[in-house]
Amino acid sequence: MISTLDRPGWRTWTLWAVGVLAYVVSIVNRTSLSAVGVDAAVRFHADASALSMFAVIQLAVYGAMQIPVGLLLDRYGARPMIALGMVLMAAGQLVMAFADAVGIGILARVLIGAGDAMIFPSVLRVIATWFPAQRAPVLVQLTGIIGQLGQIVAVVPLAALLHATSWSVAFGSVAGLAVLFAVLTYAIIRNRPPERRDDPVDTSVDTQTGAIRVVKSSADLRQGFRESWSHPGTRLGFWSHFTTPFAGTAFMLLWGFPFLTAGEGLDAATASGLMTLFVLFGIVSGPVIGALSSRHPGRRSRWLVLPTVVFQAVAWIVVAAWPGPAPVWLLIVLMFALSTGGPASMIAFDHARTFTPSHRLSTATGIVNGGGFLAALLAILFIGIAMDVQGAGSPDTYSLDAFRLAFLTQLPLWLVGGIAIVVERGRTIRHVAGTHPR
Repeated sequence: MISTLDRPGWRTWTLWAVGVLAYVVSIVNRTSLSAVGVDAAVRFHADASALSMFAVIQLAVYGAMQIPVGLLLDRYGARPMIALGMVLMAAGQLVMAFADAVGIGILARVLIGAGDAMIFPSVLRVIATWFPAQRAPVLVQLTGIIGQLGQIVAVVPLAALLHATSWSVAFGSVAGLAVLFAVLTYAIIRNRPPERRDDPVDTSVDTQTGAIRVVKSSADLRQGFRESWSHPGTRLGFWSHFTTPFAGTAFMLLWGFPFLTAGEGLDAATASGLMTLFVLFGIVSGPVIGALSSRHPGRRSRWLVLPTVVFQAVAWIVVAAWPGPAPVWLLIVLMFALSTGGPASMIAFDHARTFTPSHRLSTATGIVNGGGFLAALLAILFIGIAMDVQGAGSPDTYSLDAFRLAFLTQLPLWLVGGIAIVVERGRTIRHVAGTHPR
């Protein structure tokens, strides 16, 4: 008998496609303030630090939820988690649609962050449960690439809808989209293939051996977290995800559009075009990075992750040091550099999948995924504080020089993350050599 895992059929691909579309919707929700940051500052009468808090608290909730979400995924599966995540995001966008005070807006972003936290790890769970292990690296990269199309929706159509109608109509529409996908995902996605339909709900399946492990109690969940974090491969994944995507996340989530318009002096159409290029560059670079990661698994950190970090840092330094507004070609290079962070961050999940037993995979994935959003939280907060310290905390006082110095506060995060990657890479090599001698 040929297993569903050995030869995925149309139903399996449909499950994955619905999961990926749910991830696109979660990205729309996550980045829904990206092209309307100036509008948000005016609506809420918020300075730079207060505006940063919308994104910072959202990312803090996202990061804090990663480990609980991973533990719950290992116990209950992807179907209820994706549906619940969509409902929470819908509630958050509905609150945002009618919010007119900073406190209410922050509550909305808390709900959005909590719902968003459930989607990507759940889609990874679908891949691990329904597909053979050899397909996983490519599917994870494709999931990340396609999901980023949600940023284009947030940058262009959502901003156009807001300016053509109203704040309430725009964010209410996003809430309706999330409700639609809550129903769709719950109707279509299943936790396990048909041949495993009789498995208990609180089981996890090793997709390579078919072995089933029952998660019996919260004590098992706590032990799963300790065992996952104790492995240097998990920590290598955490620091890889911490270091690679945060600059692009901070740019696309909040500060990119104000920098390009109020700082660099570009018109809204050109700024939107550059931010769209960020997504398109990610789509192009993702398969290349994914292919190199598959062909050279022992050199992922040295050949892919660390060079990506250096590329982003150098690009920002050049833009910050440029006399006067940067030329468009240099901003395009910056977009390309930042776009490589997302595909490179997917390598972190390859580390988790490679070194973690399947019954702890979602827990390890949650730990890894939390790293990037912790760094993005810090980056957004540092940029906002730096703008306020320079007296450029509101749209009326934004300046190019203030933005340049503010974005350089990302350099310490790259430095700390890069050092940690080098350290954990060495520990992982020694651990694997000790476990599997040549």
